Amino acid sequence: MIKHIVMWKLKDEAHGNDKATNAKLIKEKLEALSGKIDGLLKIEVGIDFLGGGNFDVALYSELSKKEDLEIYQNHPLHQAVLPFIREAVIDRKAVDFEV
Repeated sequence: MIKHIVMWKLKDEAHGNDKATNAKLIKEKLEALSGKIDGLLKIEVGIDFLGGGNFDVALYSELSKKEDLEIYQNHPLHQAVLPFIREAVIDRKAVDFEV
């Protein structure tokens, strides 16, 4: 099993929205991928509630195998979400590991 974890720090404003609105939209867009991409077993998106310099949004996902991570990353539905996220983000950290 592959675990794919990403964290984003958001701009104060992007897409004509404030940070909180964009965090909610990112959560909705990513969670809408659930059940639509082969090999993507689980996807969760959390919005930080503490603030104070933390990252704003975190993605936790599980995939069947390494090849499924590539399929997920290149899938048209995932690719369609990326421009929105990229425009709203000032920093990104990610880790992928196998268990």
